[in-house]
Amino acid sequence: MNKISWWQWLPIFGWRIVAFVEAADDIPARLPRNGVVLVGQTMKPKWVAFDCPCRTGHRILLNTDRARRPYWSVGKGRKLSLSPSVDFRNKYKRCHYFIHNGRIDWADVGADI
Repeated sequence: MNKISWWQWLPIFGWRIVAFVEAADDIPARLPRNGVVLVGQTMKPKWVAFDCPCRTGHRILLNTDRARRPYWSVGKGRKLSLSPSVDFRNKYKRCHYFIHNGRIDWADVGADI
């Protein structure tokens, strides 16, 4: 597992990739605020993992392997972009947002939980 550098813990950079790991079991228990980990090979990751920007403690794990659906694309820039949107739902809450150029854009979810 790659060690996350001290400067990656600073929240001033926006959403960005902070580490690459070989397997999902290698994802650190604690991640920097706005930090994302790619799982798999550096050039062809299979998963992207991060803590939800709502800050209530749930972790998001998204498939990036095009052979399986649904899948998300990760932008190539220094600041994170994901496509399509992330729509997390459970019995109590819904978090729906876009991540583009290191920023979170929340979608209006109304009251349909």
